[in-house]
Amino acid sequence: MGNQSFNFRLTGLGMLAALLSQSAIAGFIDDSSVTLMTRNFYLDRDYKGETPYSAAREWAQGFLVKANSGFTEGTVGFGLDVTGLLGIKLDSSPDRTGTQLLSYNPKTREAKDDYSELGLALKGKISKTKLSVGTQFPALPVINASPARLLPQSFRGAYMISDDIERLTIHAGRMDRVNLRDSTDYQPIALASPNGRFKPGASSERFDFYGGDYQWTDSLTVRLFHAELQDIYTQDFFGALKTWPLGPGKLKSDLRVFNSRDDGQSKAGKVDNLNIGEMLSYLWGGHSFGIGYMQQFGDTAFPYIAGGEPVVLSDGTMSADFVNPKERTWVARYDYNFAAAGVPGLTGMIRYLHGDNIDLPTLGGSSLTESSKDFELAYVIQSGPAKNLAFRVREAFYRNEQGAASTFRSDNETRINIDYTIKVW
Repeated sequence: MGNQSFNFRLTGLGMLAALLSQSAIAGFIDDSSVTLMTRNFYLDRDYKGETPYSAAREWAQGFLVKANSGFTEGTVGFGLDVTGLLGIKLDSSPDRTGTQLLSYNPKTREAKDDYSELGLALKGKISKTKLSVGTQFPALPVINASPARLLPQSFRGAYMISDDIERLTIHAGRMDRVNLRDSTDYQPIALASPNGRFKPGASSERFDFYGGDYQWTDSLTVRLFHAELQDIYTQDFFGALKTWPLGPGKLKSDLRVFNSRDDGQSKAGKVDNLNIGEMLSYLWGGHSFGIGYMQQFGDTAFPYIAGGEPVVLSDGTMSADFVNPKERTWVARYDYNFAAAGVPGLTGMIRYLHGDNIDLPTLGGSSLTESSKDFELAYVIQSGPAKNLAFRVREAFYRNEQGAASTFRSDNETRINIDYTIKVW
């Protein structure tokens, strides 16, 4: 796999060099950009009750460099995107690894002192349609490169985005490998199976997706996507984002519907899930008050790619995903932007999730419950020499009835981020 990746990079560079020798490079250089993001990340999961180990606790420093070229001149423009990632251990121990901040030896559980990777993507452009081949960071309902740790998850493949039709953005792609958040190499794309929901170890070398976002009106956007993890599952997504003026503020609706079933050889076993979630939020000044409901229909849990999180109503929770078989989840959330009170850059969030009717007989029953209380406070410096320096503190208090064999166990969790983004060019 290492030689294949190296050969791919050399081929991409060789193609780019040939193209540049035949094209004007003004746009390639003039429209290029280079940014550096540094991320200091502390993650502490203090497990409660019966548990195989008492904590997952690590501290690390990350660096992410993104160098994106413009496009060469001509009917067809070409360019190159380069991503460099480096993670450095600051504190870890074999008895508390597993935070996914750091790469570690699965036998000794010793975290590596550092790990790094280089991603390359050759890209082309015709009108408002772009095609990229190489390292990808998709952010879609059916495939999402998780940014929730020290370094982001990435995929390898081809990805097209087109804005040629007014109000419509089309996405299509094929991925054959994934690079996990705490890994340095590409591997087949696997199905997440926490709590033993599906057959463990099921993976595929082909993930296809297509769909788009259509801005029906200025206040309504409709989303439709189809995805297939070959021989494991297929998934259709429908979403709608709508706002209405209401009193001094506005009402926002976020509807998400996923219909999933097993595909081909069904390597992970049966997949039969309909996930329906709706969030209603009222925005007024710096305030946002939201309440939502999500339910799992069908015989199995919601399927999604291993190494990340499902883009469902519970998106952003820290200790669990709330998509077990038959589960019903209520969400209440309050956000406040302190810019309304004269403190720009400061934001806060409080959220409560409660799930019931969980059907996990091997983990304790068919009417189990879980809940999470989440708190967040973030501040981004707005001006001066430290502009864009960001501080973020998150706390979660998660409890369930699933026992020690559960992937998600009751815990108190703390995450602290200090991020700084610099535009080098």
